[in-house]
Amino acid sequence: QVQLVESGGGLVQPGSSLRLSCEASEGSLDPYPIGWFRQAPGKEREGVSAISSIDGGTYYTEPVKGRFTISRDNAKNTVYLQMNNLKPEDTAVYYCAAAAPRARIGLPWVKDYKSWGQGTQVTVSS
Repeated sequence: QVQLVESGGGLVQPGSSLRLSCEASEGSLDPYPIGWFRQAPGKEREGVSAISSIDGGTYYTEPVKGRFTISRDNAKNTVYLQMNNLKPEDTAVYYCAAAAPRARIGLPWVKDYKSWGQGTQVTVSS
């Protein structure tokens, strides 16, 4: 089972950018679809974006479409989430997670992902 570690969170002003990283501390990310999720205080965890391990297809939920970009670099064993034009409502703990190897995926649903990182805090505030 792959072990995931997120990094790159921080405190930024509205309109700023951040790039989150999801690295495999143990095992290879290559066969795993990877999803990004977030959880704001008092709210349920929600999907943000996902990337396929079969064809590199990418998926985004409506709140982030056009602002966030997911990518993977299998040579570096890392998946990235580039977040541009950040808004206060993007404030949350961001998690990456792995689905079953070579699974066919679409939009990220929490129930489809089995291995989770510890999360990284993103705060957008002026």
